[in-house]
Parts: sequence; structure tokens; C-alpha cells
Amino acid sequence: MIFQPVLNVFLLLLFFVPVAVVAVMAMVRRPASGSVATHRGLWAMRLVMLLACFVMLLRPGIPGGTTETLATDTDIVLVVDTTASIVAEDWDGDEPRLDGVRADVRSIVDEYPGARFALITFAASADLRMPLTTDTTALVSSLDVLRPEVTSQSRGSSVGIASSLLEETLSSAAEASPDRARMVFYFGDGEQTDGSTPESFDSSADLTDAGAVLGYGTAEGGPMKLTTGAVDGSDAGYIQYQGGNALSVIDETNLQAIADELGVEYQHRTADAEITLPDAPSTTTSFSESGEVGNATELYWIAALVVAVLLGVELARATMLVARLRLLRAPRSVSEPRSLSEPRSLSEPRPSTEPRSLSERSETKRPAPQPSSTEDVSSRRSAPRSTTEGGAS
Repeated sequence: MIFQPVLNVFLLLLFFVPVAVVAVMAMVRRPASGSVATHRGLWAMRLVMLLACFVMLLRPGIPGGTTETLATDTDIVLVVDTTASIVAEDWDGDEPRLDGVRADVRSIVDEYPGARFALITFAASADLRMPLTTDTTALVSSLDVLRPEVTSQSRGSSVGIASSLLEETLSSAAEASPDRARMVFYFGDGEQTDGSTPESFDSSADLTDAGAVLGYGTAEGGPMKLTTGAVDGSDAGYIQYQGGNALSVIDETNLQAIADELGVEYQHRTADAEITLPDAPSTTTSFSESGEVGNATELYWIAALVVAVLLGVELARATMLVARLRLLRAPRSVSEPRSLSEPRSLSEPRPSTEPRSLSERSETKRPAPQPSSTEDVSSRRSAPRSTTEGGAS
């Protein structure tokens, strides 16, 4: 068993130990209400979930696992046109041709795993943008930020201006790794705009084992946007010619000539057709076992499964508690009678227990006044005294 933690073990302990201490204290503490067993069971489940998260971040595994991958011992040189015509908008409707180039380069990268790639771009001159490397992420990123030459600085271009730089790159690769095969992929529209005869690629034919010339554009042509080199990405409009938008038209004759000189096939590219790529030389393609040293069969998914199950139980319990609380707080119907044994709801009004004023209490305790008669008083005064007094008189 080996571990490949995503963070330093001490950092993981710093995060998890305080939380585990709090969980243990809550588990051993006696609950204010409810069953002690239920309370401790819930906190024990939460402690197990915390432990499973810790194990998952440790990334346990079994050493000795191997994977078989396809290795292509090939050097691939990509030659990309970056003149103003490469952004002519006739790819997949009205998209720039450069979008098609980027998509095809990704397909080439996927088709030849393990190969080394070099990137050459050309406009008024040819430049080696990226030497041979296996870092395909850097290659794709370089193409994503690739922009054509600034329109105001354009003085025309030749479709064969990269021939000498391509020969130099292939010769260096052959000297450094003579056992590796070499492939060339040319991306362009074939427009020759400097008025000269295109340079020949014949000198690179003997150094090229396979590849393709890929053509972009339509016979109707597409308008080209002005390239100012500004970083804000503002739209500067289109290149104008004789009062209208200048159109770039594909020249398949020049593209076919380049393919013949390199000894590869020509293919006209459209957005609705899949790219056809040649097979890598069989002598440079093999299956290799990787990961014999330091590789492991990952087991972190077991801990992740435990976390998912326990989290599902916790969410189900929380949902039941919320539903029960809503039922308790539901308002009682006015017409529904309440039995004597049924407890009073919290929402029902309680009888008033406010103290009454002194005047109210005196009025309550004071008896009703008895009516008095003046006749009774006068009768008492005129009534004869006792009979003994009358006898004495």
C-alpha cells in the first residue's frame, strides 16, 4: 500500500484534527433531549465520513500497476500560413480559416500520441515558433493565440518562403535522432501575393517520410478582416479593394505543387468533412508499458464511495426533519374542533393574563347597592315603644 496525498500530510492533519476533536466531544456529550444511542450513532457516522475524506485525500493505492500506451517515435513539423488570407471568412460559412487550422492540428495531435512537434509559421518571412517538443499543451496554446501579420506591414508573401527553414529543421531532427521518422503537415490557401515564383520544397522530400498538404478556402473567396495588432480586440473592419471587401481565393494549383515536391498527398479541407491522416511509419510505432516504477492502482474511489453513501444518509435525515417541522408549524383550520386532551398549538392565542386596574377590581368586588326607603325610616320613628312604657304612662 502506498499513498500519494494531494497535499502535504501535515497540512491535512492541520485541517482534519480540530474537526475530529469537535466531533468526538459532541459524540460523548449527553444530549439535551432524545435517545443517547441515536445521538452517538449520528456523530459516529459523521466521524467516519470525516475519516473517509481524509483517506480519500491521501490517495491510497497498490504499487505495481502498468498501463499500455501507444508510442509514436516520430518528429512532426507543422508549417502554418499566417498571412492576412488565413483569416478570410469562408470556413464553415463565415468563420475564419484559422479556426479550421486549429481544429485540424488538434486532430493531428490526437492521432500521433508520443510524437514530437515543431511549429513553423510564415508570412513575409518564416519563423520557428516552437522547436521539437512533446509538450502538446504548449503547441495547442501557441495556436490559440496565433494571429496573422499586421495588415499595414504586409508587403505580399510567397507560399514557399518556409522551404529553407523546413529543410533546416528536418536536418537537425535527423542528425539528433536518426532512428525517428519525420512527418510534415503544410496548412495554407496557396495564394502567391508577392509576384515571384514560389520556392521549391524538393530539398525536404528526402527528409520527409509522410505527411500532407492541407488547403483552406473556397473558389468564391472570403473577406479578410484588418489586423491592427491591438490587444483590445477591437474590430477594425475589412481589407478594402476597389471600393469593396477584398476577397481571398484558394489556389489549389500551388498547393498541389507543394504536395508533389514533398512527396505527400494534398487534401482540400472543409468543415463538414473529416480530416484524413496518413498512418505513422510502422517502424516508429509501438506499444510500450508505462508506469512499471512508481505507478499504482488507485484506491481512493473506495473512500469516495463511503463519503457519498454517508452524505446521502445525512441529507435524507435532514429532509425528514425539515418535513416534520413544516407539519408541526402548519396552521389549524378554524372549523376543526380541538379535543380536551390535544395540546394547544403554539400559533393559537393564549388567554390574557394581564393584571387589571384597581378600579376594575373594585367594581368587580363591590356589591350592588340596596335601595333605601324614607317611609321605613319614618315608620321606625313614629312606631310606639314597648308595651311596658305604655303601661307606665
